[in-house]
Order: sequence, then C-alpha cells, then structure tokens
Amino acid sequence: MKSVKLNENVAVSENGFVFNAQKGDSFSTNDTGKIIIGMLQKGHDTDEILAELLQQFNIDGPTLEKDLYDFLKTLEQLNLLSL
Repeated sequence: MKSVKLNENVAVSENGFVFNAQKGDSFSTNDTGKIIIGMLQKGHDTDEILAELLQQFNIDGPTLEKDLYDFLKTLEQLNLLSL
C-alpha cells in the first residue's frame, strides 16, 4: 500500500471531533475513524492501519480495505490529507 499524510493543521479530540484549523471546518467520526486518524497522525502507512484494524475487528480483508480507502478518500475531499 502507500503512505498517506494527514495535514498538520488537523486536530482530533478523544470524542472523535475533527477540526481543520486552516479552513475552520469540523466533523465527527466514529471509533474506527478515530483509530485511523490517530494512526495517520503517528505516521503509520495504510498497510499498518489495515493490520491494526484486522486485529481489532471481525471483518474480511477486502471489505476492510475498501472501507479504509473510502474513508481516506472522504478525508482527502475534506482537505484533511493528501493521498
């Protein structure tokens, strides 16, 4: 897979509230989204994120991979990361 970079101006609360300080935009995410964003903030690549999610959740790999990329695409559309 590849490395994606979360923009530096993104802040995430423990509740899943995501704030883009550069644009002033915000949204909420669920627990899985918090895990993904947290791992991105720590510099993990998509392979590492997939491995972690596979350990935590009972889901097949292809479905998880699609769901991860859909979420990352949404983050990109919200100007929170670069793919």
